[in-house]
Amino acid sequence: MSLQSRIQGGRGDEPIVPANEAREFAPVERVADPFAEMKSRVHHEVITRLGARLFQNANADDRELAERVGESVAEALAIDKTPLTRQERAQVTREITDDILGYGPMEPFLRDETVTEIMVNGPHSIYIERRGKLTRTNAQFVDDAHLLRIIDKIISRIGRRVDEASPMVDARLPDGSRVNAIIPPLSIKGPSLTIRKFRKDPFQMQDLIKFGTLTPKSGQFLEACVRGKLNILISGGTGSGKTTTLNVLSSAIPDGERIITVEDAAELQLSQEHVITLETRPANIEGKGAVAIRDLVRNTLRMRPDRIIVGECRGPETVDMLQAMNTGHDGSLTTIHANTPRDAMSRIETLVLTAGVDLPLRAIREQAAAAFDLVVQVSRLVDGSRRITHVTEVLKMESDVITMQDIFIAKPVEDREEATLTGSRLLGPLVCTGIKPHFLNKLSGNGVTLPATFFQTEADRSGTAASFRRQAS
Repeated sequence: MSLQSRIQGGRGDEPIVPANEAREFAPVERVADPFAEMKSRVHHEVITRLGARLFQNANADDRELAERVGESVAEALAIDKTPLTRQERAQVTREITDDILGYGPMEPFLRDETVTEIMVNGPHSIYIERRGKLTRTNAQFVDDAHLLRIIDKIISRIGRRVDEASPMVDARLPDGSRVNAIIPPLSIKGPSLTIRKFRKDPFQMQDLIKFGTLTPKSGQFLEACVRGKLNILISGGTGSGKTTTLNVLSSAIPDGERIITVEDAAELQLSQEHVITLETRPANIEGKGAVAIRDLVRNTLRMRPDRIIVGECRGPETVDMLQAMNTGHDGSLTTIHANTPRDAMSRIETLVLTAGVDLPLRAIREQAAAAFDLVVQVSRLVDGSRRITHVTEVLKMESDVITMQDIFIAKPVEDREEATLTGSRLLGPLVCTGIKPHFLNKLSGNGVTLPATFFQTEADRSGTAASFRRQAS
C-alpha cells in the first residue's frame, strides 16, 4: 500500500483515481491532497534556486528547460526527505513541473487532444468536455491563490490583467485556445476559468464530412460560394462550432487574396500566406487605450483588404461590417449567435440599433438583405454532435420582410429504420431542397460555375432518368 493510501486511511480498498482521469456526472468526494504542503515547499525551493534562469533564454529548447526544472525538483525532493514511493515521486515531480512550466492541474487535459473544453469552477472543481459530453475530473487546485496564479500566468503573456478593478478577461493560449476568466467579487464561488481548445492542425472540409457535420455535396457547394465571393453569415449557439466552420470555409479562399481578420481574441487559424490578424485591446488600468472591434473594422477598410473576416458580430461593429459588404468588399465572412437563419437576420437588425444609428427598420433590413448572400446555420445536438442544419439564401425585401429560401436542409429523422441507415437518431443528412439559388450569376461572374443538375433532388433525378428511358423506348 502506498503512502498516499496510508494517509487516506479509513477509505478501505477504494482505488485512487488518477488526477487526469475524468468520470461522468456524479457526486465526487473531495479528497485533501496529502502532499500539498510538501509540493508547495518544493515549488518555492525550485523557483528560488532557478530564479531568472527560467526566463533568460526566450529561444531555449522547451525540452532542455523541462529537464533543468525536473532535475531541480528531484534535488529539492531529496532534500525534503518526505518518504515517497517511486510512483508517488514520479507523480509529484510531474505535478510540480507542470505547475512551474505549464498550467498546473490543467496540463494533462491541455495535452489530451480528445478534450475540447476545460471548465474550472473554483479551485476544487474541474470539468472537461470530451466528444460533446461533460465529465467531472478529480483534478483540483490547492486553493484560490493557486488558481489565480495560473490565470495570471495565462493572461500576462498577452499583456492583459485581471483584478478587482477588471475582474473579467478574455485571452488565449500560445496554441490559439480561447480563455475566459472571471474572479471575485463577480464569481461568488471563487475564480472561474474556461478554456476552449483548438486543434494544432485545423479541421479541413473532409474532416467535417467524416464527422457527419455536412455532406460532400453541401461541402462542395459551400466551398464554391467562398471562392465565388459570396458574403456568408455563420449562425449558431454557444459551442455549436461556428468558429470551426468559419475556419474550414476560410480555407477555400484563394491564396492570391489579401485577408484581414478581426477578433476579440485571435482564434482563427488560416492556412493562407497573405493574412493580417487584428485583435482588440482592453482599457488600461486608467480606463484608457481600449480598441474595440468596431475601430478595427473601420481600420481594415484602409488596409486594401480582398476579404474581411470578423470573428463574431456582437455589437456596433455590425454597422461597419454591413457597410463594408455593401461597398465592394465581397467574400467577407462573419459569425453571429442565433438559433435559426431567420433569427440571425433579426439579430443583425438589433445589433445595428445598438450602434445608435437613427434609421428606420426597413432601411436596416434592406442593408442586411443586400449585404449577405448566404446564412449557414450550425447547431449542437443533445447527443453532443455538431451539425449544419440549414444553408439558406438571403433574397431581397418583399414589403417589410427579408425573404429567404433554404438551399440545403437537414430534417429530423422520424423513421427508426431511416435513422439506422443514416447513422443519426436526431437529424437526417444535409440534402438539397431542389431550389436553384439566385446568386449563380454572381458566382459565374467570379469564375465559379456549378452544373445545371447540381441542385436536383434525388426524386428529380429519378424522374428525369425514367423520362429518358421512356423516350428511348
